[in-house]
Amino acid sequence: MNTTPIYQVDAFTNTLFGGNPAAVMPLDQWLPDERMQAIALENNLSETAFLVPLPESDPADFHIRWFTPAVEVPLCGHATLASAWVVFNRLSWSADTVHFHSRSGPLAVTRRAEGWLELDFPNLPFEHRPTPALILEALPGAPAESFFVPNDTNYMVVLGSEDEVRNANPDNRKLAELGNQGLIVTAPGTDCDFVSRYFAPGAGIDEDPVTGSIHSVLVPYWAEKLGKTELRARQVSARGGELRCELRGERVAISGQAAFYMEGSVHLP
Repeated sequence: MNTTPIYQVDAFTNTLFGGNPAAVMPLDQWLPDERMQAIALENNLSETAFLVPLPESDPADFHIRWFTPAVEVPLCGHATLASAWVVFNRLSWSADTVHFHSRSGPLAVTRRAEGWLELDFPNLPFEHRPTPALILEALPGAPAESFFVPNDTNYMVVLGSEDEVRNANPDNRKLAELGNQGLIVTAPGTDCDFVSRYFAPGAGIDEDPVTGSIHSVLVPYWAEKLGKTELRARQVSARGGELRCELRGERVAISGQAAFYMEGSVHLP
């Protein structure tokens, strides 16, 4: 019987039971993919992150991978933030920055004042497209034009107001028929620069509470629309979360706080 540590952290919040919970499992070496997928399903959180340390000769410190209960995903913000919290607070990490190797390229997380953690994420390109008929059926009132993100196959639609985003109730069964990862819904905010929600039935998640990775698209979009590079964002799901963001050329800084929930061990045969 092998025993592996596991941690659970609420990301993009400083209050327990807020933000987006993620499980984090540091490993000495990779488990088989099917075993990691089974663990993620057992955890039944939107994402479980797995970390393996890299040799000192590597420019990154850890290789990171993320699994929903259904699939492995190419990028995940909240589970990266949660992983960095674990590295900084449970793995005796002395540096102020930790570097990760991922399917989406190099990522980094830096400790900032007052418990904020700053993610260094890619600026993801997106394409202007007619809104697919399935989205128009799933979300009445969706605009005729939308955006597609090739990196993770998400679509994004821009609504007219924060209230429209808060009241959105898409038919996830129809969204699942798209065969992609999910749908980002966004609008200008009333007391922040923009708000969003994220529905990801293609990844086995009806709604993700707070999603760092979608801000790799939202920040460049809203930075151009609003004519500013520093933005305050809120994801207005039931749990909700606050993000401080900055567009830095080809990179996007996404900052959030974290609340530690629990730690334990997984016993694997």
